[in-house]
Amino acid sequence: MQKSQKMNIIIIEDEKPAARLLQRKVEHLGFKITKMLHSVEESIAWFSANPHPDLIFLDIQLSDGLSFEIFEKIKIQSAIIFTTAYDEYALRAFKLNSIDYLLKPIDEDELKVAIDKFQIQLSRKEPLSLNFEQIRSMFAPTEKVYKSRFTVKIGLQLKIINIDEIECFFSENKGTYIHTFDNRNYLIDTALEILEDELNAKKWFRISRKFLIPIASVKEIVVYSNSRLKIILPTYKEEEVIVSREKVVEFKNWMA
Repeated sequence: MQKSQKMNIIIIEDEKPAARLLQRKVEHLGFKITKMLHSVEESIAWFSANPHPDLIFLDIQLSDGLSFEIFEKIKIQSAIIFTTAYDEYALRAFKLNSIDYLLKPIDEDELKVAIDKFQIQLSRKEPLSLNFEQIRSMFAPTEKVYKSRFTVKIGLQLKIINIDEIECFFSENKGTYIHTFDNRNYLIDTALEILEDELNAKKWFRISRKFLIPIASVKEIVVYSNSRLKIILPTYKEEEVIVSREKVVEFKNWMA
């Protein structure tokens, strides 16, 4: 092993065997690891009480969250080399914002290149430009996919009902039903509470404990007694469709 060079380096990695392996590779190149941290919470506590290092080897996904959460609490004053097992689709952000990134399993030659790159930048006293918000956005959850069809059983057959065929959902006698624009009812196994989370809230609204309706079904709105609203749907006529009093303001905002 080469003689240790003076540089304050830490590793933030939740998998301890991976952290120890990276430590051995860094120290084989002649550098000493001064600290290893293993979670967002531990890192925030450590940075709050200690001088910041020259360089951080930072895993993206830690056991208690994304490592970017550290930067929401602490203004990091260190250079960063990201270590990640993510596919390359997200890595263009690192090219723009970090010293470098290393794909796991980490190759020692690539590790040496990354450290050399940092040392050159350090010797030139070049300012570090790290846009953590841009990098975080690369790993944000993708847009939620909402339910677009339902399967209902009719006798021994199964029928597919697309979401744009549904005039409303309603509950009756502890059951949940689909009511379609062709004026038919179908029993389903899903409660309205679960449907609320499965449907796009921009298009669907739970107007009461009994009804969940899409904006496309609102044919007419009538002022009803006790500060409530009555909704006229295209075909559903089995009973009055009423917006409960506590939902009226929220419903008006949703319609707007």
